[in-house]
This record gives sequence, C-alpha cells and structure tokens, in this order.
Amino acid sequence: MQEKPPADLVRTTLGVLFLGGLILSSFWILRPFIGAVIWATMLVVATWPVMKWFEARLWRRRSLAVLVMSLLLLLLFFVPLTLAIGTIVSHSDEIVERGKSLATSPVPHPPQWVAQLPFVGEKIAKAWEDAIAAGASGLIAKLMPYADNIAKWLVSQAGSIGFLLLQFLLTVIISALMYAGGESAALAVHRFGRRLAGHSGENAVTLAGQAIRGVALGVGVTAVVQAGLGGVGLAIAGIPFAGLLTAVMLMLCIAQVGPALVMFPAVAWVYWTGENGWGTFLLLWALVVSTMDNFLRPALIKRGADLPLLLIFAGVIGGLIGFGLVGIFVGPVLLAVAYTLLDSWVGDGNAPRPTTEGS
Repeated sequence: MQEKPPADLVRTTLGVLFLGGLILSSFWILRPFIGAVIWATMLVVATWPVMKWFEARLWRRRSLAVLVMSLLLLLLFFVPLTLAIGTIVSHSDEIVERGKSLATSPVPHPPQWVAQLPFVGEKIAKAWEDAIAAGASGLIAKLMPYADNIAKWLVSQAGSIGFLLLQFLLTVIISALMYAGGESAALAVHRFGRRLAGHSGENAVTLAGQAIRGVALGVGVTAVVQAGLGGVGLAIAGIPFAGLLTAVMLMLCIAQVGPALVMFPAVAWVYWTGENGWGTFLLLWALVVSTMDNFLRPALIKRGADLPLLLIFAGVIGGLIGFGLVGIFVGPVLLAVAYTLLDSWVGDGNAPRPTTEGS
C-alpha cells in the first residue's frame, strides 16, 4: 500500500497567512463603505415587502419600484431636516427676540417640591437660587470660559453632520443597487449559509432576516410614537415651534438619542416663564415619553422576530454600546444567529438515537 506523502507544513501555513492577509486587505480597502453597506442591508431587508408592494402596482417594473423606494429613503431624512431649517430661517427674527426677552426676564424661584426631590433636590434648588442671585449677566460671565469649547464642539458637530449626509447618500445608492438585485443576493446568502453549516446555516440566515425586520419595526414605530406624543405634549403646554421640535425629536429618536434632549429643556423653559402648573404637566409627560421606548421597542421587535425578549433587549442595548448606532441592528442579529445555532446544536444532541432490531 502506497503511503501518503507527509503534509507540507510550510506550504499550509503560507496558504493560511496569504488568505488571512487577503481578507484583511479587502476589509481595509472597503472600510469606508462598511457602515453604509450594513445600513443599506438593514434597510433593504426591512423594507423588501414594501418594495415588492410597489413593484406589483407599478406594472411589474422593478426599476420604477427602486426609484420610488430611493425617493422615499431620501424624503425620510431630508424632509424633517428641510422643515427644521425652513422654520428656523422663517422665524429667525422671532427666535432672536425671544432669546433677548429670555435673557432679560427675571428668573422665578424654584417650586417647593424641587428641594424635596431625593438625593439631588437640595443641590438643584441651591444652584437655581445661585443663578437667580447672579442674574443674567452673572450667568453669562460664568459661561464665557466655556465659550471656546462650545464653539469647537459646534464646528466638530458640523463636520460630523456633513459626513453623516455623505454616508446617507451612499447608503441610498447602495440600497438602490440591492433592491435591483435582491433575489440573487438572498439566494447567494442562503447558499453560503447552507455551505457553511447545512440546514442550521439556512435557518440562521432566515432568522437573521426576521431579526432585522423586527428591529426596524421596533425602532421606526417607537421613534414615530415618541416624537408624536412628545409633540402633542409640547403643543398642549404652549411651547413655541412645537412642529419644529417634533421633527427634531423624530430624528433624535431614530438615532436612538431619545426625546429627552428636547423635552426637558422645554420643561425648564416653562418653569422659567413662571407657568409652574404647565411645567409640572410637561415634566410628567416628558418622563413618560422618554422612558416608554424601554418597553415599546422590545415588544415590537418581539412581534417581528420570534426570539426571547431578554435576548432582543440585550442585543439592542449591547449592540448600541459596542458598535454605536448601527449596533441596534447588528447586536440583535448576531445574538439571533448565535442563539439559533446553539439551539440547533443542543437539539441535535438530544435527538433519540436510532435502534437496530434484535439488539
């Protein structure tokens, strides 16, 4: 019997190193596009049924459906931003006048219940009284040393917004390409999953798509509900530019920042004007609106993907902390795939072994 030649260890090692270097180099070259590709994949998977609905009503023309979906993605981002900028420009004089009157108006004393808040009540009340004693000029003098840092922060944020706009346009372009050839891409992904892990790999790919749709449903609907309820509260309390602030809240909620950055400054403004009753109402409303996403988002995601609620919640929060904004989609998807593979492996191990007759 002819013996097998010994394995060439050097050749195998060099082959593995070459493949590893090729993969790392490819990722390095595609690094500027990875974020946009991930976002485009999430958007296309989540909105694929919508695109098919448009295609069925546009004479089965895929090109028309892709055009409509691309325009919808552009409107989803640019309409709130355009409305916000237009409102600021059209009411610029009024905003300046309100700012001047706010700087010269007397500051009301804090309500009694502020000092009774646990842990922080006395500190808030003391800082409030110190601000009243210092007056507007004293408060401005205290803030002047931070003006340079604030200006630098604004410049950096302006650059971030420009980069965000560029990334979004790139995401829309990649999404259009994925819409155009979605079936072939889905088939390739399923074939890769089958080649990698057999039937379990195909199930993991399917569950990943369900998790993406569920997270998109949870994030989108939660953002609309929070922004809508927040805008209703602002309008009832008589906050100026409630429509503008609602658009800002919608963008913040989609970015997973939440409506608190708009709601609580509005509460402070109401108290500043001396309307303590409306301020208390808006404060309670802001607390409800700002915390409802902790319960509403996981429940909606649970409806879109049949996964344990704790797994979904851990994926959203952990992904956001670990990967940033895109992590709210990546986190649940990774946990869903890992959970499916582990559950399949455990189930195969517990399957009854076939028995032979006569044993």
